[in-house]
Amino acid sequence: MKKYTVFCATMCAALLFTGCKSSESAYKQAYLKAKQQEEMQQATAPAANEVTVAPMVEKPANQARVVDNADNIAVRQENVTVVNGSGLKNFSVVVGSFSLRANAEGLQQTLKSEGYDAQVVMNSNVSPAMYRVVATTFDTKADAAASRNALQTKYPGAWLLYAK
Repeated sequence: MKKYTVFCATMCAALLFTGCKSSESAYKQAYLKAKQQEEMQQATAPAANEVTVAPMVEKPANQARVVDNADNIAVRQENVTVVNGSGLKNFSVVVGSFSLRANAEGLQQTLKSEGYDAQVVMNSNVSPAMYRVVATTFDTKADAAASRNALQTKYPGAWLLYAK
C-alpha cells in the first residue's frame, strides 16, 4: 500500500511539472509581434517624438534695488496670548517652545539675566498647548531677522513669529 501511494504521488508531481511548462516559441512570437507594432507606430508618427523649443529672447533687466533679504526669511504665524511679559510687537524671535509653563519661565529667567526683555506666550491652538519663549520683539521683519541671526549662535533653531 505504501509503495502504491508513493508511486501515485510521484506520478502526480511529474504530471504537474510537465503540464504547466510554457514553450519558448510562444514568448518569442509575442515579442516579435509587439516589436513589429512599435515599429509601425514610429513609422507613422515621427512628429510625436519631436519637441519644438522656442528660441530664448534676451530682455534687459529692470533696475531693482535689493535693500535686504528680509522678505525671504520664513515667519510662522500663530495666535498667541502673553502669559508673562510686557507685550509683543509685530515680529518676535522665539528661542524655545515648551509644553510645560515652568520650563518656559526657566528659560525666560535665563534670558532676562543675559539682558533680554524675554516673554512667555502661549499658543493654545495646538494640543498640548505650547509655551513659546520670546527673546526679542520688533516692529519690522528686518530688525527681527537680524536679532534672530545673532541669537542663533547661542540658541540654534531660533525662529520668527508673527503674532496674529
